[in-house]
Amino acid sequence: MLKLARRWWNYLTAKLTGTFNAKADPKVQLEQAILEAQEQHSRLKEQAANVIAIQKQTELQLNRKLDDLDKVTAQARQAVIMADDAAKRGDAAKAVDYTRAAEAIATKLISLESEVSDLKARSLQSAQASDQAKAAVAQNASALQKKLAEKNQLMGQLEQVKMQEQMNKAMDSLNESVGADVPTFIEIRDKIEARHAKATGTAELAGESVEAHMLEIEQAVHNSEASTRLAEIRAQLGLQSTPAADSIARTATPQGEVNPGT
Repeated sequence: MLKLARRWWNYLTAKLTGTFNAKADPKVQLEQAILEAQEQHSRLKEQAANVIAIQKQTELQLNRKLDDLDKVTAQARQAVIMADDAAKRGDAAKAVDYTRAAEAIATKLISLESEVSDLKARSLQSAQASDQAKAAVAQNASALQKKLAEKNQLMGQLEQVKMQEQMNKAMDSLNESVGADVPTFIEIRDKIEARHAKATGTAELAGESVEAHMLEIEQAVHNSEASTRLAEIRAQLGLQSTPAADSIARTATPQGEVNPGT
């Protein structure tokens, strides 16, 4: 039962995650990823700083212990020398005192040597850890810079994708109905072309009809009468017909008729 519940929980988690990723804004997700990478780099730098601080602190302790060791070593040597001088002078009491002091100093010297040895090992380890931390910070900084550069590139691609999607949507709207009562662009175009074709055909039929020919004949008659009347006026005035007038008369007179003024 517990195993089934875990499977069901994992299924719901995967489903909700998929739904969220499908509806989430890639730009926001990209900003979140970069912010997380920057925070991770800050945490890494802080950890590296702590490691380096430990290494520096160990070095300081080692240097102090080395100074103490040098001092105690010098004290031990001086105590031995003074005990030997007292023994040579026959001062047994002083020789015993200096010898005991030399032994105490030697005990302290042994303890310092042990501490120095331990600090040297710790200093070596902390130095190696410090170098590794510095290398990790440098490597992560380089990776972060690459992510920032890739982010700018992805942002540019995302803007291009959005623009292309808008263009595709606009193109689709030209070929698809916006609503139930709105015709498509293609339907409107076909309707206009159909009306244009019908109007053109009607005009062509009108040009070939009997009415059109009757209008032409009526116009020719009017032209012939006007030409005859002009010829009569010229004759009354005793004017000779000119080539230009004859040309106008012939043009105005329909083919097959004779101008009375000639």
